[in-house]
Amino acid sequence: DPPRGIPLGRLRMKDLTNAGIHRAGRTVAVQEGKPVVEDGRILEVSNVVWATGFTPNFDWIDLPIPIHNGYPIQNRGIVDPVPGLYFVGLAFLYSLSSALLGGVGRDAGYIADHIAARGAERTTAGAVGASQP
Repeated sequence: DPPRGIPLGRLRMKDLTNAGIHRAGRTVAVQEGKPVVEDGRILEVSNVVWATGFTPNFDWIDLPIPIHNGYPIQNRGIVDPVPGLYFVGLAFLYSLSSALLGGVGRDAGYIADHIAARGAERTTAGAVGASQP
């Protein structure tokens, strides 16, 4: 069986609220790229943290994700066979703290740097290609 989770740290609800994080409930649909929650609201968001609990389930992702022992095959959160797909919050993505709210920032930063580098490569490639006849 795959690991069930590592509840080694704890944050109180007021800590999340003070940080500007709001719980929205279960997402039941997507409309024009925006999540629709169970009460019918369409959320205007730039980021979604999808919490699946302590049992991993990636069936809702309609992409050809390589899976091994119930977890996506990835390298520090980067899914090479599916460009543009990334994960944070998985157990041991990089270290034990990867699955904890207090440790996920390092992994998110690594992925953000990767995304920025991809964008810079595309911009540079486009500029080089545009100058050639």
